[in-house]
Amino acid sequence: MKVLFWSETFWPRVGGVENLAAKLLSALRERDHDFAVVTWESTALPDKIFYEDIPVYRFPFFASSNHSALEQVMKCRRQIADLKDCFAPDLVHINSYGQSVLFHLNTSNAHPAPALVTLHQPLPEQPIQNDSLLGHLLRSSEWINTCSNAVLAHAQRLMPEIIPYSSVIYNALTAPKFDPQPLSCDPPRLLCVGRLVPEKAFDKALTAFTSVLERFPHARLIIAGDGPERENLTKQMNDLGLGNSVEFLGSISPEMVFHQMNKATLVVIPSRIEGFGLVALEAALMARPVVAMRVGGLSEVVVHEETGLLVEQDAVGGITKAILFLLGRPQTANMFGAAARRRAQEVFKFERYVDAYDDLYHRLARKPPPLHAVSL
Repeated sequence: MKVLFWSETFWPRVGGVENLAAKLLSALRERDHDFAVVTWESTALPDKIFYEDIPVYRFPFFASSNHSALEQVMKCRRQIADLKDCFAPDLVHINSYGQSVLFHLNTSNAHPAPALVTLHQPLPEQPIQNDSLLGHLLRSSEWINTCSNAVLAHAQRLMPEIIPYSSVIYNALTAPKFDPQPLSCDPPRLLCVGRLVPEKAFDKALTAFTSVLERFPHARLIIAGDGPERENLTKQMNDLGLGNSVEFLGSISPEMVFHQMNKATLVVIPSRIEGFGLVALEAALMARPVVAMRVGGLSEVVVHEETGLLVEQDAVGGITKAILFLLGRPQTANMFGAAARRRAQEVFKFERYVDAYDDLYHRLARKPPPLHAVSL
């Protein structure tokens, strides 16, 4: 089966969703699915590269150039139409919602094919207008899939008409090839992983860490990731006098994430928005307890008082209290970590994840293109 995989960002960009998408395509390719990837992120990479023999096409949809904006749009539109016509996909998988889907919708007649949309994050908290880009996308798609029940419920509340053609497939990851080390609390090592953006709220972790140091003066806070908030977080760290106790690792590979977790006492996820919480799943696979905000799909990955502790949104004091609770009770922390690993291996099996998408691909590709397809 030929699948045009449309993603706002893709490998080699480092990120949870990007890493997951690359692994999914690799696994589905072994089941005789043929992929071509469309992405538009701004990088210094060539317009066409390959990921494990899968072509990855990068289009400057909204990048500045020597051409006028209209010329740029029309050129990219022609290129996408030509790609669809040449590749002739049986299915178009929109892996994330973003501005670039305009070009998918606008070329829907180049090679008509059913579309699957995967939502990795909650939709904006506002009514979805029928004539909006998002409204057109959801109405013209054959199926809407989400990464958690929280994201699904939110999307269905905003647009009830998608209820008959929407579902959940939980994200999943393969466990690393090495076993977790026992938790070490001497000294305590707290780990935050993710892009340094406001949504990840690492500023709350820094604030909470000041109180942690009062009880555990040798504790360390490790922040792995990079992004536009790096300068602000560094300034906050210095203003709080945490420079000797906090380490910014910058961007690290998915493999190194597991190695860092293997050295951590616990993982802190203070996110303001989280569709699923891949970091929580990574922590679980390494038998690490988690302190996380009760937002989005995190409560479906972290079971409160069983695999970690969930804190009400924006409650910095709650984060501090939860961290201190676990650091002061190593036996409980170990118990939570072990339970998290068992649950991850049972509920979030990667093979089950691949099976679910394989089945969905085949079900959708057997159907004719939706009659409600639109052209903008």
